[in-house]
Amino acid sequence: MAHSTSNVNILKIEELISPEELQRKLPITPKLAETVIEGRAEIQDILHGHDDRFLMIVGPCSIHDEKAAMEYAVKFKELADQVKDRVLLVMRVYFEKPRTSLGWKGLINDPNLDGTFDIGKGLYTARKLLIDLADMGILSGTEFLDPIVPQYIADLVSWAAIGARTTESQMHREMASGLSMPVGFKNGTDGNSQIAVDAMKTSRAPHAFLGIDMEGHNSLIRTSGNPYSHLILRGGTSGANYEAKTVAEVQAMLNKANLPPRLMVDCSHANSEKDHNKQGIAFRDVVGQRQAGNDGLVGVMVESNLFAGNQSLGADLSALQYGVSITDACIDWDETAKLVTWAHQELQEKQPVS
Repeated sequence: MAHSTSNVNILKIEELISPEELQRKLPITPKLAETVIEGRAEIQDILHGHDDRFLMIVGPCSIHDEKAAMEYAVKFKELADQVKDRVLLVMRVYFEKPRTSLGWKGLINDPNLDGTFDIGKGLYTARKLLIDLADMGILSGTEFLDPIVPQYIADLVSWAAIGARTTESQMHREMASGLSMPVGFKNGTDGNSQIAVDAMKTSRAPHAFLGIDMEGHNSLIRTSGNPYSHLILRGGTSGANYEAKTVAEVQAMLNKANLPPRLMVDCSHANSEKDHNKQGIAFRDVVGQRQAGNDGLVGVMVESNLFAGNQSLGADLSALQYGVSITDACIDWDETAKLVTWAHQELQEKQPVS
């Protein structure tokens, strides 16, 4: 009697729409492409020190409701226009969520929020939202987790992150080497920044790896390397790492590795002691360091939503509060606007470009 040795734990394999087909259904127009390309160029100039504006990646921990995301976007666009002379605002549009153990894995993976995992719908919904945002003139930033997802949506993204759990992953470093936008690597969950430095070096080099082409065929992907990788401090199990002393130490690490000593700070996670109400403390400290003369601090990340806090995702979806995160807790819009406006005022005094 023959025994199967393949797919022993696979329940079902379903064919997905190809990236090319999804892009035919939801095409990027010349107007949208111009928004994305200009946004990438602005971020690259900030990372190079050619643009002395402060970069802010601000928005929900994760997107789970397109209506709430668009309401947030309207407020975001108005604020972005008000502060654009000193601050470049990029909306945080996260569709994939790495989990420490179990939990909802994001809009692309489970758009119905019910464990049905309609990934085809998730990819369509994510791409449609990115198109709507670009049409408003909003720059989008996201975290790439699954290495196949960029083929579906990366043409609409101006900035990307590799999370603390995946910065040490060879697969994600290679993926980043082929991405078309600047990519930030977070320090590890234990606070180790060396792995992010190593990731930057790796992603700046050419690579060859397995992937899919735009028609969805298995392919050999060859990359030229991404020159716009950078480091993001997000704290770790040992505590926060946004203070001036730690920032200087990490910049010294970057210099030693012959990498640009420019970095960002994520005001959430361990840098806020996982308390969304403390994000403002880290935010103000970092802006203060920038004003004190550290031009290498090029930006911050803030988790923000229409309303503060977070909520659990249960079986009764009608019980969910509108505009409240179902993953990490966020600050509300009012506090967001106050922080960004305050920073804009503080940054009015131009800093010398190093």
